[in-house]
Amino acid sequence: MNRLFGSSKPKAPPPNMSDCIKNVDSRSDSIEKKIAKLDMELKKYKDQMKKMRDGPSKNMVKQRAMRVLKQKKMYEQQMENLRNQSFNMEQANFATQTLKDTKTTVDAMKLGVKEMKKEYKKVDLDQIEDLQDDMEDMMEQANEVQEMMGRTYGTPELDEADLEAELDALGDEMFLDEDNSYLDEAISAPSVPESEIGGDSVASKDGVAVDEFGLPQIPAS
Repeated sequence: MNRLFGSSKPKAPPPNMSDCIKNVDSRSDSIEKKIAKLDMELKKYKDQMKKMRDGPSKNMVKQRAMRVLKQKKMYEQQMENLRNQSFNMEQANFATQTLKDTKTTVDAMKLGVKEMKKEYKKVDLDQIEDLQDDMEDMMEQANEVQEMMGRTYGTPELDEADLEAELDALGDEMFLDEDNSYLDEAISAPSVPESEIGGDSVASKDGVAVDEFGLPQIPAS
């Protein structure tokens, strides 16, 4: 049958935007290299004309340079067109890819919402509320157990009068704990004579006669 009617040719794959961009960019790069070669040739003609005098030979070199310049301008126009095509295709490719990404994102979100609804149906709100109530009751019972375990036995009964007496006693103990050694030093200091300066001497605490300055009196020889 295939020999009589022939087999259908396989369909060519649809054009790929990325491949088209690569082809256009490759052509543009090739033209850019040709322009670079023409620039070198123009520079060579320029150097030659600087060294030549006006005449037929110089005019011939000018004509060659003019021909090279025309080729360069044509290549530059072609390269500009190719770059514009590449830019437009890149923008179209970017927009197309963005739309594809958006569609993929929307599909994923739809699937996610569908899964959420499916899982939400498995959740029993009444069961969760009962669980919370049970947890609250268990916490209250645990607190009651702690209070019972912390209960004290045989503690004396006290009133406000006992509290005031205890606080007063604490105040007295605080004063007793303070350093009062300076009072002892004041007590051990020599006593000040009671008589006026120039008067009769008086006895000190230990019964020793002192003069008007409070110093021990030296007996007269």
